[in-house]
Amino acid sequence: MPGTYLMPREARPVPVAVATAELDRYTLIIDARSPGEFALDHLPGARNLPVLDDVQRARIGTQYKHAGVFEAKREGAALVARNIAAHLDGPLAALPRDARCLVYCWRGGNRSGALATVMARVGWEVDVLEGGYRAFRRQVVADLATWPAKFRFHVVAGPTGCGKSLLLARIADRGAQVLDLEALAAHRGSVLGQLPDRAQPSQKRFETAVWDALRRSDPAQPSFVESESRKVGQCQVPEALIAAIRASSRGSIVSASMSVRCALLLREYRHFIESPERLLARLPALVAHHGHGRVAQWSSLAQDRHWEQLVASLLEHHYDPAYAKSMQRNFMRLAEFASVTLDDASEAAIDALALRLLADASGS
Repeated sequence: MPGTYLMPREARPVPVAVATAELDRYTLIIDARSPGEFALDHLPGARNLPVLDDVQRARIGTQYKHAGVFEAKREGAALVARNIAAHLDGPLAALPRDARCLVYCWRGGNRSGALATVMARVGWEVDVLEGGYRAFRRQVVADLATWPAKFRFHVVAGPTGCGKSLLLARIADRGAQVLDLEALAAHRGSVLGQLPDRAQPSQKRFETAVWDALRRSDPAQPSFVESESRKVGQCQVPEALIAAIRASSRGSIVSASMSVRCALLLREYRHFIESPERLLARLPALVAHHGHGRVAQWSSLAQDRHWEQLVASLLEHHYDPAYAKSMQRNFMRLAEFASVTLDDASEAAIDALALRLLADASGS
């Protein structure tokens, strides 16, 4: 967030506004809010050192209502003091003397102020984020409304199973800028795209992750991104970002044979093969689109482990028609994209095509 640091340092840290580029200058960013607040969203790289946990926070809130402000503050101060002492003996015990720390809570008030004051008395250099998380959240929303229009998005399009996510990963490995929305949303972007071992982030957490990825990128350089829908699982792509992606004239349409696509999907969705019951639990979500009869056929193929036949049928009847309709409706400059082909499902073929996309982007 735009702002300057106030010097010299006082015994009680003076709240400061922090520019986005300055976040990386801190050795440690401390979120003094409760674990529940932290889980919902937090500053990039922040560590949760709560001065009140979720139960304690609720308890003090009740005290304010029923016992009065003085009693609530007295009891709260005792809890805060014990928690800060535990942090000093625990996570902060090994923090170097020359560490530069940023502390914040919901509004940059009592919770962050208490922890920061003690840390400053110890001798660490400490800033308190002005306005706390609430001000940071407002900045994220404002930046996501304006930043995307400044970027040169190179859109990687193509039907389900043509290796788009794999290509983005290879491109990122070679040092190019990639905005992998599916990775940030912990979802593969379809009705069957839920990951087996990761829950999706909250909408706020997803937006912060997108914001952080954009702030670390150079708008003057190409940024590779997949041709996503407005929603990736339950996460909504910010409006200005989806508009900028869909308005791009730079991109590549990847095609692959049905056999190659089936091979890649069976590799990527291995968890369904290992535990068919996971797939069987998800297929009923397609009844509204295809009726009970076809979904029953797909369920039967899954139960009998006819995986290639199942994948081919899902692509033909569900994914390909939905993709074609979405692209025609949303990507008005699709005709300007280059057409490329993934020849087979090997690692070498994916690497070769990633190099081709990089070359195409550098020449555009």
